[in-house]
Amino acid sequence: MLLSLAIPATAPMITAPVPIFLTVMAIILLTPLVMSRLRIPHVIGLIIAGVVVGPHGFNLLARDMSFEVFGQVGILYLMFLAGIEIDMYHLRKNMRKGLSFGLLTFIIPLLLGALTAMAALNMHLIEAMLLGSMFAAHTLIAYPIVTRFGVTKAPAVVIVIAGTIVAVLGSLIVLAGVLGVYRDGSVSSLIPVLCYLVLYCAGLIYVYPRLTRYFFKRYNDGISQFIYVMVMVFGAAALASFIGIEGVFGAFLAGLVLNRFIPARSTLMGRLEFVGNAIFIPYFLIGVGMLIDLHVVMDGWGTLYTAAVMSAVAMLSKWLAARITQKVYGLTSIDRSIMYQLSNAHTAVALAVVMIGYDMHLFDVTVLNGTVVMILVTCTVSSFGTEHAASRLKVQLLEQADEENAKDDSTTHPRTLIAISNPLIAPGIVDLALSMRFPDSSVPGDFYALHVRNDNSASSKAISRNSLDVAERASAAVETQLTTIERFDLNFITGVLNTMEERDITELVLGLHRRTRIIDSFLGDKIEQLLRSTNRMIVLSRCFIPLATVTRLLVAVPKKAQFETGFRRWVQAVGNLCRQIGCRVEFWCDEATEPLIRTVIRQSKLGIRMSFMPVASYDDFVLRTTDINDDDLLVVVSARRSSVSFDSDMDAVPEYLQKYLAANNLIIIYPGQFGTEPPMTMAETMATDIVSPPNPVFLFAMNQIRRFRKMLRKL
Repeated sequence: MLLSLAIPATAPMITAPVPIFLTVMAIILLTPLVMSRLRIPHVIGLIIAGVVVGPHGFNLLARDMSFEVFGQVGILYLMFLAGIEIDMYHLRKNMRKGLSFGLLTFIIPLLLGALTAMAALNMHLIEAMLLGSMFAAHTLIAYPIVTRFGVTKAPAVVIVIAGTIVAVLGSLIVLAGVLGVYRDGSVSSLIPVLCYLVLYCAGLIYVYPRLTRYFFKRYNDGISQFIYVMVMVFGAAALASFIGIEGVFGAFLAGLVLNRFIPARSTLMGRLEFVGNAIFIPYFLIGVGMLIDLHVVMDGWGTLYTAAVMSAVAMLSKWLAARITQKVYGLTSIDRSIMYQLSNAHTAVALAVVMIGYDMHLFDVTVLNGTVVMILVTCTVSSFGTEHAASRLKVQLLEQADEENAKDDSTTHPRTLIAISNPLIAPGIVDLALSMRFPDSSVPGDFYALHVRNDNSASSKAISRNSLDVAERASAAVETQLTTIERFDLNFITGVLNTMEERDITELVLGLHRRTRIIDSFLGDKIEQLLRSTNRMIVLSRCFIPLATVTRLLVAVPKKAQFETGFRRWVQAVGNLCRQIGCRVEFWCDEATEPLIRTVIRQSKLGIRMSFMPVASYDDFVLRTTDINDDDLLVVVSARRSSVSFDSDMDAVPEYLQKYLAANNLIIIYPGQFGTEPPMTMAETMATDIVSPPNPVFLFAMNQIRRFRKMLRKL
């Protein structure tokens, strides 16, 4: 096991299960409170608490099987969170830098550690290479600190995470090679390990996405999805350990594969982060502290000398790797500090390597004790340094964001209203509305949920309250403040319009009308009246599968869409939705609109995978829709009849969507427009006007004309 070490067999003071768990929970609760007042990182506080209560301190708790289990779970969970929280766009963008840093932070500590071991510690080559592999690997023990500062998506952090996997894999490969040479006299034992590694990665990348998409489509229960993710993560770690690869690699790879299925602003992500940060990772840190025996410092000058040499080599080699990476790629000093401090801590793999060498009589007890001191020193330096560097990086990111907002006067924070009719659709509508917003755009008082009722019966009140409670819980799960509004009004239209005026709403999100009668239109009378009564952006949704399982976004854009006032906002909304889901987007648009869409995406720094297909007429749109799959999400950007981008062919789109795409996932967006909205009267909310949709006879005639034109073009 990674965190197994000989512990004195003296009876601890606390042995009953409930007092043990109570003590651990009290440590997890009180340590951050005390450390915050002392301005000491919480990570160091938990490690110190482990030293104090552990067998080498006051011996309050024994490092029993519970700490073994939770320690293993904690380090695996730490690497899983690093993979699941990483921004895939920044990972692809910084992949070359991450691989370069990984090679540097592996090769430099390996060579420098081996040379120092032979020169300063009088080791032979095989022993020196084994010790060098220990210096090469590191643990992201300070990752919770960058999570707390909210800079996990910064390029420097992404580079470190990518480099960590390279360094850990390289260290384990060197370990396998050294053991092969020691036992068999050759490195032939590396060949099966490398073959297993390739097959393992290929199998995980192929099986996990398909299995996850199947499960998430059929089981929407939050608890079931959480347990499923846990099974996938620890299953990947167990399989990696079984074939001779370290479990931390399996947990990290599982996090990368599951990344696109768990959006950053989702209930499931909130649960995963909560469990890890509240229980598993603190348990792991306390267990690390229990391994540290400060009495080894008193064993003599030999232990102090070995510990000083090992600590100096460990920190110097990691600093050199970060320094070279900074110079090669022109990074800032803050980026260098983040890379160095995050990669400076040694815990899990270091203990595994040294214990293997100790059991094989390659290392003596002096090296073992020196490793324990090195762990304490590197963890302390890494925690303090990461907190200092992360705070500076956060300030830098905020200043950059302020400068960009000052340059771009068109950037405004949307004020979103969600219209909820029943509790069943509430989670999906909230998820969609949150996914279409920028992650840092939420401020108190700009996100609302509305339920309108026109009677005071007990059943209506119960449905209203339950619907808003479900929506509020869904929003609270991703730590977003949602203001709920329960409104009694004449009808749904007046309630929504009055709320939009009172709260200065800029966009409305609601579910698409479901036809219940033959004479019903595709949109329904209520939505048609809303479109006539307001110029704000309206989003209509009809999704049959969870957003996280969508594989592709198909966006149909009308001609002259770039001349609409709400053009920038709906492009940003679609881009945010694509980024949250993690899929690619395909725009069906006119050639004149394509460069403007690219400009908005680039200025908003969304970093999504996108492609463009030319669509110049309604017939082209019909041909494109024949390739839509069940896992695709079709986004139709429509237009009001009085808008610039409106075309007569749009009259046939609702009928076509109802007839041929009734079983597909669909979002219809009506962009916002300039103009003073017409004053609403009681009569207008229950009547039609001159811009009502055309009658079926007109639609039939236009359809015949289009067919005639198409036949002429063929001739």
